[in-house]
Amino acid sequence: MDSGERPPAPGPGGPQRPRADEDDAPGRLARMRAAAAARATKGAARTRALVQRVEQTPPPPGPFRPGFWRSPLRGPWLTSVFGLVLLLGIPLLFVTGLLSYAAYNPGLGALNDQTPDKGLLGFYLFDWPTHPYWLYRLTQGVHVTLGVVLVPVVLAKLWSVIPKLFEWLPVRSAAHALERLSLLALVGGVVFEFVTGILNIQLHYVFPGSFYTLHFYGAWVFIAAFVVHVSLKLGRMTRALRSRSLRTELRTGLAGTRPEPPDPDGLVALEPAAPTMTRRGALAMVGGGSLLLLVVTAGQSIGGRLRRTALLAPHNRDPGGGPKDFQVNKSAASVGVTPAHVGPDWRLEVHGHGPARVFTRAQLLAMPQHVAALPIACVEGWSTDNQHWSGLRLADLAALAGLPDAGSVLVESVQPHGPYSSVVLRGNQIHDLRSLLALRVNGANLSLDHGHPARVIVPANPGVNNTKWVHRLTFRR
Repeated sequence: MDSGERPPAPGPGGPQRPRADEDDAPGRLARMRAAAAARATKGAARTRALVQRVEQTPPPPGPFRPGFWRSPLRGPWLTSVFGLVLLLGIPLLFVTGLLSYAAYNPGLGALNDQTPDKGLLGFYLFDWPTHPYWLYRLTQGVHVTLGVVLVPVVLAKLWSVIPKLFEWLPVRSAAHALERLSLLALVGGVVFEFVTGILNIQLHYVFPGSFYTLHFYGAWVFIAAFVVHVSLKLGRMTRALRSRSLRTELRTGLAGTRPEPPDPDGLVALEPAAPTMTRRGALAMVGGGSLLLLVVTAGQSIGGRLRRTALLAPHNRDPGGGPKDFQVNKSAASVGVTPAHVGPDWRLEVHGHGPARVFTRAQLLAMPQHVAALPIACVEGWSTDNQHWSGLRLADLAALAGLPDAGSVLVESVQPHGPYSSVVLRGNQIHDLRSLLALRVNGANLSLDHGHPARVIVPANPGVNNTKWVHRLTFRR
């Protein structure tokens, strides 16, 4: 090539010179990474500074300040004593509550089930038995009486941990937030369950929905929080119980009462006041309150002479000595049943296989009568002594309907539409020879409030499922 000629331009297949921006790509990437790291560092520093400022925020006046709680009795040991009582009582309360729910036979359909969306929560349900005949009276009596008796213990436990509820800062981290949330579910759940239960016992139906539905779902929320709390605190509770001797505490007078050592949960007062009560006195006060509630509550379930001591019973403790003078849950007037509904024109319809059978009360009385001695036991915890019912066996009526092996029966009342105006009974309830369509009680005709002209009475059945003012029985295979 001559020196005066220009070099040929590189062709498509010739060597390419790198562009300037390509030469700088690794440097640009490094600078971007450095800038991102700087921003992250600056953001983390700002977050730490914000957290530090929040942590340094003084607590508001009142219960959020550590010096507000000054009782020298409060501490892990006393809290654990109350906790141990609840650890024994709450599971029994929960199990008897589940048994009460099962007694309604919710698996038979919507008429018996106030919680149609229970899903997996109904995993344990079983056919409620009719033996022994006092089963529901026992389980529901224990449930209600135990719930009332535990009220002082629950209040004492809440008192013992109340500084924890006003902890400052309310939330310090994600883990702390989860702990606070579980504590909220635990405290909120126990308050909700006990308050709604006591209101139901006293027949104060002020709930925004069905008591059964609210109490059922509330129980599952509470027991879930209770299980989580026990799993987290059981070891600490055990160590706290071992830290002091119960016998020693019961012998310690006021002069020897001292605060417990400081604890990581902050239950022990930082500046305790002088004691005005011993731990022995605190335990006696709570135990005495529970004993008093037992005396004024248990009689409504046990019956006999103790019924006179049931001062908290919602129904008349001594309704009288006549054959029909025993407690009723709902009177005819309270549910809209009048003498016109059950007058001379009243008829009992019996449906099954083939044409329906229709009977007057006189025709029913002319049939073979059978007697069963059974109590009435209601969800509020009260029950009657055994009453002597007479009438027709449900099994005989099933045979009249052409279904001697009936698997269920729909019982319908003349009561205007409302909860439990109709109910479904299982086959085992039909075929128990003590299950009656009762026409008389204790040798006298049923009164209107007790279900005249006819009512169902089934052993171990919740009172509300012993339908009154029956006018139709539909037996099914």
